[in-house]
Amino acid sequence: MSETTLPRELALRVGLAARAMPDMSTSSLLDVLDKAVGLPLTISKLDCLTVKTFRKAGGEAMMAVPGAMVRTAVGYLKGAENGFDCPDVEAYVEGDLPGSLRVACASNGGELLDGHFGSCKQFLIYQVAPSEIRLIAVRPSVSEEDSVLIDDVNVDKNALRAKKVSDCQILYVVSIGGPPVAKVIRAGVHPIKRPNGGNARVIASELMQVLKSDTIPPWLAKVLGKTPLERARIEISNMDGIE
Repeated sequence: MSETTLPRELALRVGLAARAMPDMSTSSLLDVLDKAVGLPLTISKLDCLTVKTFRKAGGEAMMAVPGAMVRTAVGYLKGAENGFDCPDVEAYVEGDLPGSLRVACASNGGELLDGHFGSCKQFLIYQVAPSEIRLIAVRPSVSEEDSVLIDDVNVDKNALRAKKVSDCQILYVVSIGGPPVAKVIRAGVHPIKRPNGGNARVIASELMQVLKSDTIPPWLAKVLGKTPLERARIEISNMDGIE
C-alpha cells in the first residue's frame, strides 16, 4: 500500500507520524505498520496500536529511536492532533499491589482525563494502592472486534464501552449521560464525574491519598467491598470530632 492510496484521514495520520520520525521513510513506516496491525490500515486498527507493538514490529532499528519520538509518532497514528505522547504502560501482575483499586479514566490522548464516556478514544487503566500507582493498560474505547458492530442499530454501544472497564471499581469521566451511567453501574463500576478533567495520574493520586487516610468515605468503603457493618463503623468513625 502506498501513501497515495490511503483515505485522507489515514494519510494524514501516517504523514504526521513519518514527520515525527525523520529517519524513517513513509514506505518503511507502512512496512512497520503492516507487521504491527496488518494492511489495509483502518482507523480502528491504528486506534488499537500500542507503543510496545509498534516498537516490536520495527525490530532492531526501532529500538535505536528515542522513546519520546516513538510515543509522539504513535500518538499521531492514533489520531492525536498534537502528537500527544502515548503513556508508557507499567508491568503489573495480579496481587502485586495488595489493597489496591482498579481505576479507569476516559481519555482522548496522553495521560489526560478529558473524555466523555460515549466519545472518548481510550480508557487509561490504573492500579491504585495506598503506596503506589501504576498505569497498567491503555484500552481503545472501540477495538477492532467492536468496529464491525458499531453500525448495527441493535448493538448497545454504551454496553460495549462499559464492558471495556468492567474489571475496574471506579470510572472517572468528564461527562456521562443517564443511560450510560446505568450501564456502567450494572457492570459493577462506580462512575465519578470530573467536569474540569485534568492529569489522570494526579487524579488517581488524590484517590491514593484517600486510601491512605483513616477516614475513608462510605461510598469508597462500599467500592472496597466492606460489609454493611464495616461501613457503619466507618461512618461513625468519620463523625469523631464533629461537634
